[in-house]
Amino acid sequence: MLIVPQYIPIMAKITRKPAPRKAAVPKKKAKAVLKAATAKPKAPAKTSSKATRPNSIKSWTPAEIHEVFSRFRKANPEPKGELEHINPFTLLVAVVLSAQATDAGVNKATRALFEVADTPQKMLDLGEERLREYIKTIGLYRTKAKNVIALSAKVLSEFGGEVPRTRAEIESLPGAGRKTANVVLNMAFGEHTMAVDTHVFRVGNRTGLAPGKTPLEVELGLEKVIPAEFMLHAHHWLILHGRYTCLARKPRCEVCLINDLCRWPEKTV
Repeated sequence: MLIVPQYIPIMAKITRKPAPRKAAVPKKKAKAVLKAATAKPKAPAKTSSKATRPNSIKSWTPAEIHEVFSRFRKANPEPKGELEHINPFTLLVAVVLSAQATDAGVNKATRALFEVADTPQKMLDLGEERLREYIKTIGLYRTKAKNVIALSAKVLSEFGGEVPRTRAEIESLPGAGRKTANVVLNMAFGEHTMAVDTHVFRVGNRTGLAPGKTPLEVELGLEKVIPAEFMLHAHHWLILHGRYTCLARKPRCEVCLINDLCRWPEKTV
């Protein structure tokens, strides 16, 4: 019997060299590297608006301001407020109702109201509940109805049924503020006051006539620069200009009476 020798394969032993170890990084240095890698890029330093705009808006000269209001007067010699009223009391009520509402909306409600209640006593006789029915289309009508009844009572008890003729006294009435007082004093009694609403505030700032952060700042600024001969109608001209020409979103610079004098850097003419 022939014996065939068996061949047993022998596996070569493979040895691998260990990978070289990375040098240890000190903990402090590792944290610094991580912080630098994850840090948000710094925003570019803001330039001060004062530094970039000190001379960008040229101040108005007295001659230019006189020219502006001369043009307004020529275009509209006797401007009228758009709130409909019969007497100082109904004017006071209309202005109180006009807060955060349009003049057109107030007029729509007060036409019928003033037919039945055009004096403080008649307003009290009407009563708060019935008053609400007349003005319910006006925003905040419940609060305004309460104020109108309260101011009517105060006008009767403290001022003999007549609308007071000083700013402080008018401001003491429920629902009446400085703007209300200025409108009443100007329209009812011919005082040279400047009522600053959103339109006047915008025009004063945009044109550069009287820049201010608050309505009071704009009011005082306009009173300081507007010549006395124009003050009786000045706030009406500015309100109408802001309402129909110097609009908030799309000012109509192409038809503006004072576009050549206006200091607004973004004007379109």
